Amino acid sequence: MGSITLAEVLKQGETDELVGKTKVLAVLESLPGVGKVKARRTMDEIGIADTRRVRGLGAQQRESLLAAFA
Repeated sequence: MGSITLAEVLKQGETDELVGKTKVLAVLESLPGVGKVKARRTMDEIGIADTRRVRGLGAQQRESLLAAFA
């Protein structure tokens, strides 16, 4: 719905157990205008595994995701 931004989700994942355990792929697919193909392609380009969870992202991966979906 666009009621929360990707940056807010990543920030919330640091403290919220439920958000932190959510797969990054699911978060990206839920963004407006991003489908399964674009989400997977972007994750492959950045070097993020399909099974990676929000809390498990490194600082460089977070920055790359925010840049890609800004």
